[in-house]
Amino acid sequence: MSSPSIAAAAAEVLPQAARRRTFAVISHPDAGKSTLTEALALHARVIGQAGAVHGKAGRRGTVSDWMDMEKARGISITSAALQFEYRDAVVNLLDTPGHADFSEDTYRVLTAVDAAVMLIDAAKGLEAQTMKLFAVCRHRGIPVITVVNKWDRPGKDALELMDEVSERTGLVPTPLTWPVGIAGDFRGVLDRRDGSYHRFTRTAGGATIAPEEVLTAAAAEAREGVDWSRAVEEGELLDATEADHDQERFLAGETTPVIFASAVSNFGVGALLDVLVDLAPAPSGRPDADGAVRKLDDPFSAFVFKVQSGMDAAHRDRLAYIRICSGVFERGMVVTHATSGRPFATKYAQHVFGRERESVDVAYPGDVVGLVNANALSVGDTLYVDSKVQFPPLTTFAPEYFAVMRGRDTAKFKQFRRGIGQLASEGVAQVLRSDRRGDAAPVLAVVGPMQFEVAQHRMESEFGAPVELDRLSYTIAVRTDAASAPAVASSRGVEVLEREDGELLALFMDKWDLRSLQQRSPELTLEPLVAAQL
Repeated sequence: MSSPSIAAAAAEVLPQAARRRTFAVISHPDAGKSTLTEALALHARVIGQAGAVHGKAGRRGTVSDWMDMEKARGISITSAALQFEYRDAVVNLLDTPGHADFSEDTYRVLTAVDAAVMLIDAAKGLEAQTMKLFAVCRHRGIPVITVVNKWDRPGKDALELMDEVSERTGLVPTPLTWPVGIAGDFRGVLDRRDGSYHRFTRTAGGATIAPEEVLTAAAAEAREGVDWSRAVEEGELLDATEADHDQERFLAGETTPVIFASAVSNFGVGALLDVLVDLAPAPSGRPDADGAVRKLDDPFSAFVFKVQSGMDAAHRDRLAYIRICSGVFERGMVVTHATSGRPFATKYAQHVFGRERESVDVAYPGDVVGLVNANALSVGDTLYVDSKVQFPPLTTFAPEYFAVMRGRDTAKFKQFRRGIGQLASEGVAQVLRSDRRGDAAPVLAVVGPMQFEVAQHRMESEFGAPVELDRLSYTIAVRTDAASAPAVASSRGVEVLEREDGELLALFMDKWDLRSLQQRSPELTLEPLVAAQL
């Protein structure tokens, strides 16, 4: 890129950043995140036909769930990043795993977004993982738009769901649309902003955009009768409780706009896209590790929030997802890796749409860019140009499950080591080692047991190194130091291992063993790991 074009791109930073909407879709498992992601891409005309997570005959799988295990199980295991334009906005949409075993991946993604779309199953309401994610959003100051999904199936009463959101999250729900027809008989929605009726028509299998007809209140009453009257009456109850959208309160994390939808039928999805463009915040300056704000038009800076390999079976490459925080990104630019101080060339930079990619020449604050073959980068790393910056490290969660991993074929030890290193750098598992166990038998420490299945599957399918896992009886890991390690390791039922980043972790069978040692030897360093910064 020539100097004049660089200067022109720099002048565009603020207006381009203002166009960006970067958000995550989050929820409890099986609430419909990947289906909604697919439906949003369909409504933005990025794809011609929506896929299904649980494959129906004649309907392809979702773009965002590309891993073999995701297709087989019908759940999201990894986060996926999609970028597309809608109206005058550039949308960066991150689909996340819902299963608690992969919550660490979801929490990292939440560091990279400016808003969140929370899905609630109309029948199940607020589930355990949903509540945890609401709490994380509150802690991080992330505004939340709520989607009551699956209204085409039998479920709870709409007003009952609003009470549940209010009582359990502390957020005031401010419905923008209100369902016409009870859960299981979804006709359309009353738009509370102008009183109009948006009537939906089903399409074959829900694979294409559902036709939407806009009617006046009088026409709606003539067509829907008592269902319309009930929706209007309930809307008047909401008016009486002042459940109307207030942009300042929404951005302050006091309220949550609500949309009623059926992602699998593509009902209400267009309204959600419009709400995201109209109400979700654009990127703003981001605090660095010292609390100083890196302004949007400062020189380029970004941080790595995810590393993923195995997306391209033909090339076995490694993709580092970065969230741009300031300045202009230009493909080929040389940036500084804050951790090592070394230069890093961004020759291969791509926008990512599920497993599909296209090269990116220029990107702006709020954008998510994939850097290919970024072997020097790990989750949490900062990249910058000119003025130095270091963004806060990402949370490392306290593992609760532990297993020894061994290769089944000694001739493939090189592939085994490479695979273990890759899993560690991606944050799929924490890899712990000790002289006693040796390099051939590292201990994998994870938040949820399904991560073991993912690690085992990937070791064989991506790295050609079949492995076996032997579960250990430890349930707690705490941080210790070199001075305390010998005494800690000599205690009965305790093992001290070193993590990839050099931290020493002491593994205990249960909390009683840990407390007993702390009481006997209070001088020893035994510090809790962060479970979640809520």
